[in-house]
Amino acid sequence: MSFGRRTGLSGVEPMTPKLLVVTGRVTRAAVPGLCAELETLLYDPDGSVRDPDTGVDCDVGGVVQVDLALVEAIARLGLVARRAGGRRLRLRNVPPELQSLLDLVGLADVVDVGCGTGTGVEEGEGGG
Repeated sequence: MSFGRRTGLSGVEPMTPKLLVVTGRVTRAAVPGLCAELETLLYDPDGSVRDPDTGVDCDVGGVVQVDLALVEAIARLGLVARRAGGRRLRLRNVPPELQSLLDLVGLADVVDVGCGTGTGVEEGEGGG
């Protein structure tokens, strides 16, 4: 009798993070819609938090203009994530100019920057 090798931790189901993809140019007018979209991912229709143990990822690799409107969106998305069970927003595929701007305004400590996978620029080897 042979047994196949199992990967990962035994008895632990892998948790797929909730993912919000932000593309194009983010304007201040678009921020409430992005927050509503994230809330839809995080909450059941009855208002209870959906999958409280899963992470919240935001892929910003498709953003075409890095400016303060995008920074405001990230700050507000971070608040939405925190309100949903104390989750921390993780950014994927962060362009270098966004990384610099988040560092400048002090948001790099509020969200996890440069983690995840994809074709975008990541901070350091293996994310970080």
